[in-house]
Amino acid sequence: MPRQDTRGIVDAEALFTRVRFRRHDPVAPALRPYVEHYWLIDWDLETPYASNVVPHPSVNIVFQRYGDASSAEVSGIGLELFEQKLEGVGRVCGVQFRPGGFRPFAPGRPVSDWTGRRVPLTEAFPDAFPDTFPDTADATTPHAILDPPTDEARVAALDAFLLTRGGPEGFRPDPAAERAMELVDLIRTGGDGPPVRRVDELADRAGLSVRSLQRLFAAYVGVAPKWVVLRYRIHEALERAEADRAAEPDWAALAAELGYSDQAHLVRDFTATVGVPPTAYARALRAS
Repeated sequence: MPRQDTRGIVDAEALFTRVRFRRHDPVAPALRPYVEHYWLIDWDLETPYASNVVPHPSVNIVFQRYGDASSAEVSGIGLELFEQKLEGVGRVCGVQFRPGGFRPFAPGRPVSDWTGRRVPLTEAFPDAFPDTFPDTADATTPHAILDPPTDEARVAALDAFLLTRGGPEGFRPDPAAERAMELVDLIRTGGDGPPVRRVDELADRAGLSVRSLQRLFAAYVGVAPKWVVLRYRIHEALERAEADRAAEPDWAALAAELGYSDQAHLVRDFTATVGVPPTAYARALRAS
């Protein structure tokens, strides 16, 4: 079952009143260990709306239609707050990979090569569509993903696209990617213990040196392990503020829970990432 949280979405309630947002798991079992979920968005807006997201440490493949214009791109891990203006009629079909899960589909380059970049799909997958959708006239067209009328058909098209990545022999699992995903999950959830809050602790639990851990993350995740720790802290803070709009979160207690030495460090990281201090963000939510 796909994730149900709103982590990373700035003012999720406002977004969901304007768009149809759904998440779906891949149908193909071979894809599920590597794909966090597919995300589908449709909108028909009378007035423009700007959505904001604090990106996950994940690579996305994005098929999008804004009005009459369609495109397909690989979106590497976003290092800054991502803003997208939505207006008129549009549709997006996205693949969010698990952190560490993209490399098996594009094994020729380290994932850090895509970080902070949004590039045409054909830069990562030069063959793009013809082998999967031989009737598609334009090899770079995203129509094969965006045109199907139902969610189920779009999910099937996304499955078909991903399963044929990696050349004539198809997609191959990668044990190093599985290891990277496991370590990111320790940061996010802690596995059988508390979430990991420090890089040296993660290295100890992984049985790796800090340098080896950093090399693995550069090749398979795309950012340093410390960056992942900090990003998940901000996601947690955003979700806490969103969960109870009627009350001001106890920021000092949350800072301690997230592993900060004091509240000031949380305020600094939150402000640098989201653009406003946490108290101002929570106040804006209560007023909306």
